[in-house]
Amino acid sequence: MKKTLILAIVAMSTLAACNNQPQQNETQSNNSGKQGSQLIAYIEIDSIMSKYTYWQEVTKLMQQREANIQKTLASKQQALQQAAANFQQGIQQNKYTQQQAQGIQASLQKQAQDADALSQRLGAEYQQQVAEYNQALADSLHHYLESFNKDKKYAMILAKQGDNILYADKGLDITDQIVKGLNKAYKGMKKEDTAKATEEKTDEKK
Repeated sequence: MKKTLILAIVAMSTLAACNNQPQQNETQSNNSGKQGSQLIAYIEIDSIMSKYTYWQEVTKLMQQREANIQKTLASKQQALQQAAANFQQGIQQNKYTQQQAQGIQASLQKQAQDADALSQRLGAEYQQQVAEYNQALADSLHHYLESFNKDKKYAMILAKQGDNILYADKGLDITDQIVKGLNKAYKGMKKEDTAKATEEKTDEKK
């Protein structure tokens, strides 16, 4: 596993809202734009990820888990290096018979293989959990926008990230409204989710 693991960035597609037409008396005073008789708005994905309490907690949680993974792997690597150094010293001092030396060498190779397998497993589990959190973020945003749009009746809500939208009037930006609503609806991280950040130590005891 690489020395530093980085949270994957959510790549969200354009978010289409309901197709209801706006009423005739609706204007841009509600921070919306018009495409003919249809209302259009956008949200800044980077702002969602930096201000949404859920994602702040996920980021903190995964940083903690990453630190635990690195600590676990570093401990195993240090123990293996020390065992190898002791073995070499013993060889130089003629402490082992040929059979003993072969047995110790085989044991060290097995430990190295186990350490590599552990690194790959923990890395894969980490990436899988990141993917699950990313999907949960996308799901919560889609779900909230469906509820949000029942009253606003936007024909389309775009996800602005980087330069995927070349130009947009700031009056069309409803990011603050969405962040406020998401945080109000958020009920907090489940205990079983936060427990995953330290599960590597539990695995080592098994």
